Amino acid sequence: MDACRELKEHLEINPDLFSKVITGDESWCYAYDPETKQQSSEWKSSNSPRPKKAQRVKSSVKTMLISFFDTNGIVHSEFIPYGETVLPTSSEMFA
Repeated sequence: MDACRELKEHLEINPDLFSKVITGDESWCYAYDPETKQQSSEWKSSNSPRPKKAQRVKSSVKTMLISFFDTNGIVHSEFIPYGETVLPTSSEMFA
């Protein structure tokens, strides 16, 4: 409760306080390899049953999307390949 009251007081003094805050999030993105209409087309007679379509499955290929945003929207986003890590430098953390 004390922290919330203090934050409220800071906001009353400086209403633009949150405009200086940047936060981030990450999400795994999987690759799909959908067929084109031409690739999935088949020859069939007029009285043939409709072909069954297989459901698309997630690929084992994945990459991480990291996004940083402020009160106005996305500040930066990039894809990080599987197996790589992202560590900010101290100058990036306090820029």
